[in-house]
Amino acid sequence: MTDQDRQIEEEVVEEDELVEEEPAVEEESAPSAPDDSYLRLAADFDNYRKRVAREYVEVTARANERLLNELLPVLDDLERALEAAASHEEAKLEEGVQLVHRSLASLLERHGLEEIEAEGAFDPHVHEALLSQPGEGADPGTVLQVIQKGYRLGDRVLRPTRVIVSE
Repeated sequence: MTDQDRQIEEEVVEEDELVEEEPAVEEESAPSAPDDSYLRLAADFDNYRKRVAREYVEVTARANERLLNELLPVLDDLERALEAAASHEEAKLEEGVQLVHRSLASLLERHGLEEIEAEGAFDPHVHEALLSQPGEGADPGTVLQVIQKGYRLGDRVLRPTRVIVSE
């Protein structure tokens, strides 16, 4: 082979190598499958939106809880005033206090406040035992007397019922 033939052969080999490399470059630039990063981004945003909505509901519930917790002493004072007014003959005072008590109680109920029942057995999840004393004919662990009413807001105990329990 002459030098010229070798040069031509080398050029042909180099062209073949170039031709082989070009399809590899084309394969990389051509999308073989759809890009799912858009779908992942959309799913992440949807999860974020749901989480923010859930947190908003929780914050609102906490704000209501704080407000209702501050209103409970007012409700207690009105109940004590009703008990004191019942022993006096001043019917108009009693009627006025009853009206205020009913309106406040209905307002709190509309906002989800429920009174915790204290009848029957002592439940440490919703009751707070302030005193235990012997109860005539009562089973041990039975609520004898309610000292202060308890309330729940939704499924959370806002204030436990304070009770006297039998021994």
